[in-house]
Amino acid sequence: MRYFLLSSYLLFLGGCSSSYKQLQATDRDASCLYKFKPHFTTSIYTTHVDILGNHLSGLLVVKSMPDSSTRLVFTSEMGLSLFDFEFAENGDFKVHYIIRKMNRKAVIKTLQKDFELVLMKQLNTQTARIFSDSKRIYYAFPQKKGSNYYITDLRCDTLMGIEKASARKAMVTVIMQEYKNGVPDTIGISHTNFQFTIGLKRLQR
Repeated sequence: MRYFLLSSYLLFLGGCSSSYKQLQATDRDASCLYKFKPHFTTSIYTTHVDILGNHLSGLLVVKSMPDSSTRLVFTSEMGLSLFDFEFAENGDFKVHYIIRKMNRKAVIKTLQKDFELVLMKQLNTQTARIFSDSKRIYYAFPQKKGSNYYITDLRCDTLMGIEKASARKAMVTVIMQEYKNGVPDTIGISHTNFQFTIGLKRLQR
């Protein structure tokens, strides 16, 4: 039931995205976003993935390495390794392993971009364009195609969501909630243009 509610909430976020063109430019300090950047040491999440009618579940281990890179290792409930990714501090990305069924350029690129939103590794606040509506602040970071939006309340006390968007609408929505010691207990990722959701619930405290 927990994962059904999470998926429903993610789909609600995707369906109710604000019209970015109606946002008003505002003068804010984007450095407040650093408080929401996860500070992983070693965190383990129960993981549920639904993609185009197929369901995967298992454990995702997120570990910070001595060289400041971050490793993400996803294993099935039977202990089968599904993928092992490395995100370097300088933005480089490396696939250490991925099962043959998932070893497709489009799949790898999608997972890379999704987890880059969560890790917030290349958060250059100097490039941010900042907008607002009556309830939220939108910190926009331009990408090759569209922008990544980190959305907070007006006081920048709560991370309301993250959106990877085209010029017209959100293509990916992310939630990170219930932070404990700098690490979110709940993470959800949903694509709005095709059926693909990832739900993570932290096991290790």
